[in-house]
This record gives sequence, structure tokens and C-alpha cells, in this order.
Amino acid sequence: MELLFAVLGGLLVGAVVHVVLPWRTSRGALVGPVVGGVAAAVLWEALTWAGWPYDGGWIWVVALLGSGIVAAVVAWVLGRRRRAADDAFYERVRANGA
Repeated sequence: MELLFAVLGGLLVGAVVHVVLPWRTSRGALVGPVVGGVAAAVLWEALTWAGWPYDGGWIWVVALLGSGIVAAVVAWVLGRRRRAADDAFYERVRANGA
């Protein structure tokens, strides 16, 4: 049951990351939440396999902060790469004619 709450928390953290970071129009609306949810699930399972207790506070802190960091990095990289690719495409079309 705690895994479900960790994944839901990761989804929420990823949604906040999507809204807060720039280039929100350059990437999909579900990229942040999906990456946050998957990262929270993977971190939660890794920490439980490492022996961290479910009712401990640190497992929640690490899982949710880690999912936010992973979602932020993925959103930042995808946003920058998409913007650069769009600019390069625009320049190529402008130089060669439409």
C-alpha cells in the first residue's frame, strides 16, 4: 500500500516540476508526472530492498525528493533539446525556403 502512495506522491511532484520549469510547451504534459511516478516507484523498491523501514521518514524523503530531482533533470534536458531542435529546423527551413 505504501508503494501506491509513493507513486502517487511521485506523480504529484512530477506534475509540479512540469509546471514550474520552463519550456513547458516544448514537451508533453505527462512527461513530468510519468517520470516522477516511475522514479518514485524505483527508488521506493530499491530502498525497501536495502532494508529501510516503511514507516521511517527517510524513505519518504528520499523517494519523493529523488523523484522530483529525476523529473526535473529529464524535463530540463528534454525541453532544451526540443527547443534547440526546433530552432535548428526553423533556421534550416528559412535558409532553404519553405
